[in-house]
Amino acid sequence: MTTVLERARGEANPLERLRLRLMATRRRSRDLAAPLTPEDQCAQAMGDASPTKWHLAHTTWFFETFVLEPFLPGYRTFDPHFKYCFNSYYESEGPRQPRPHRGLLTRPTSEEVAAYRAHVDRALEELFDLDLARSNADVATRLELGVNHEEQHQELLLTDILALFASSPLKSAYRAGAPRAAAKAQPANWLRHAGGLVEIGTTGDGFSFDNEGPRHKVWLEPFALADRLVTAGEWLQFMADGGYATPTLWLADGWATVNQNAWNAPLYWEQRDGQWLRMTLEGLHAVDPNEPVMHVSFYEAEAFAQWAGKRLPTEFEWEVAARENNAPADMFSVVWQHTRSAYAPYPGFRAATGALGEYNGKFMCSQQVLRGSSLATPPQHARATYRNFFYPHQRWQFTGLRLAG
Repeated sequence: MTTVLERARGEANPLERLRLRLMATRRRSRDLAAPLTPEDQCAQAMGDASPTKWHLAHTTWFFETFVLEPFLPGYRTFDPHFKYCFNSYYESEGPRQPRPHRGLLTRPTSEEVAAYRAHVDRALEELFDLDLARSNADVATRLELGVNHEEQHQELLLTDILALFASSPLKSAYRAGAPRAAAKAQPANWLRHAGGLVEIGTTGDGFSFDNEGPRHKVWLEPFALADRLVTAGEWLQFMADGGYATPTLWLADGWATVNQNAWNAPLYWEQRDGQWLRMTLEGLHAVDPNEPVMHVSFYEAEAFAQWAGKRLPTEFEWEVAARENNAPADMFSVVWQHTRSAYAPYPGFRAATGALGEYNGKFMCSQQVLRGSSLATPPQHARATYRNFFYPHQRWQFTGLRLAG
């Protein structure tokens, strides 16, 4: 994989662009938290989610631990106790607060976390003033990774806020809803692909995470992909036809999960006076049958595909289709789309050495790949090679599906 400096050869002032993007990313995290009270920022809706305050501190810990402490001469660590509080899963960096108990971190306060961020931001500016990103390629590479890491947490911050507000009886809105034009979903058309030997994965142009490579060849049989996402209206038909009560539609683990959790609709749906409502970042609203369904697990997506007489695409089919000139507009920026592919390393994949090697590789087991991006995803992450991954029962992310045949 090429470094940020190697990719930037011949470009005007690439390190200044990196500095501007870094600081813009740091500001955006603060802006996302701005509508929240200190109480909002501390609470944790469930074990899979994290408090907003923790996201703000963890992304700061990442820069402090992997950039400033090893590379900025004379850097003063803000508070050694924060290493335990805000490490996520980096075993090489020592013990940490258990993920399900991050909501118990009432201290440090939100104000102290803001001071932590300001301390680290000043040190990052100093790093650029000393031109260390130019003289040391590792610095620039880690800064770029840190920016993309923080953008990932911005998406998680939004999904975790939704989980928190959905668990409250007040059903508060995180933000005001923008006016939307009513649109009726059209019948799905099928985009056909001849298959054959195709190349999958990053080309090395632009940033990518390590799990997006190495680029390699995959054989595909001919396939077809729906030109739109599955809608909430189609999901209502699935529900009315006994989709959540028909065991033959479900994988064994999925059926066990349905019964254990009494699922009968997507996450954040509830029925009042015979009408289905769903919780969104804009508050509680009636389910719009023309909008894409979201907050469904892999198990649910697989059952729906069985019910529809279709299947989920593989991640390789999805990637090839996303690169076509006639790719549907909703491949990105609406919902992450479930695939039938298990999350596994590409041929030749090697995790980096040291703590940063724990970023993706160690999670390549028992999870499923999702492709695309969602309404909560920063635009820079909407690329055909991006591999998101979750456990098959998880559904608090903005996840949906498109069918293949």
